[in-house]
Amino acid sequence: MLNLRPAFFAGVALAGLALPLASHALDVDAALALQRQNNCNKCHHMEREKEGPSFRKIADKYKGKADATDKLVQHLTSSPKVKLADGTEEEHKVIATRPAKDMAQVKNLVEYILAQTKK
Repeated sequence: MLNLRPAFFAGVALAGLALPLASHALDVDAALALQRQNNCNKCHHMEREKEGPSFRKIADKYKGKADATDKLVQHLTSSPKVKLADGTEEEHKVIATRPAKDMAQVKNLVEYILAQTKK
């Protein structure tokens, strides 16, 4: 009789590894909604420079960097000083979420921005 028990447990283990990946899928609609709620497009545009860098320029800057998500989440939640296109500086607005300080929403927005690299 063929013993399928090892194959079964291997399949369960692989499925268990895939679950965390599926639960972190990028939610584009939620990212765009958070972007609108926080008026990100006042200073940023998808492809061209405004007062701040374009989302594509940000994505290209962080492309391939292991700490990109963590750095951008920190940036969006800590109100650092940023230099604007005209050379002036101001504090970057902290991203507001509902419920407050929902880091999953901020991370989703960051992952959306990082996905905007040149194809």
